[in-house]
Amino acid sequence: MLNKLKNIQEQWGGSSEVIDQWLDDRQRLLVAYCKLAINQPNNKNITKLPSENEIEDFCQNLVEYISTGHFKIYDMVKAQWESTGFKATDEINDTYFKIVSTTDPLLNFADKYLDIKEGDDLEHFDLELSRLGEILEERFEVEDCLIQLIADSLSVPPGA
Repeated sequence: MLNKLKNIQEQWGGSSEVIDQWLDDRQRLLVAYCKLAINQPNNKNITKLPSENEIEDFCQNLVEYISTGHFKIYDMVKAQWESTGFKATDEINDTYFKIVSTTDPLLNFADKYLDIKEGDDLEHFDLELSRLGEILEERFEVEDCLIQLIADSLSVPPGA
């Protein structure tokens, strides 16, 4: 996931402040995810789960990332479109709604683990974290498609 992010940053970084912020937020989330994933007991050198603080930090990053995407990034893009007279296409809207479909499973994970306390049941944490990684990867792929569509829409004035 980090390699894909680097490629996307190289491709689209600097093309728009909105896209740059989105990619920076994604990088923070991925770093937090990797810190948790590296410390899983299935790694032969690791014998314990991450601390409550590490899990909480990741969950906070996850919620912030989702919130920023839904309530800031897309609103910023829509404002830029409105200033130029561009309207979102069906392809853009469909792509956005594919992203939205990943939101509930991500928020469910955050809700479950955000206020974890010592002694709470973490028996399935490693499996759930792995599944979360798959959902994030799926979301990032769709976001990359949306970034492409946004970058294209912002680079060409309507009617050009």
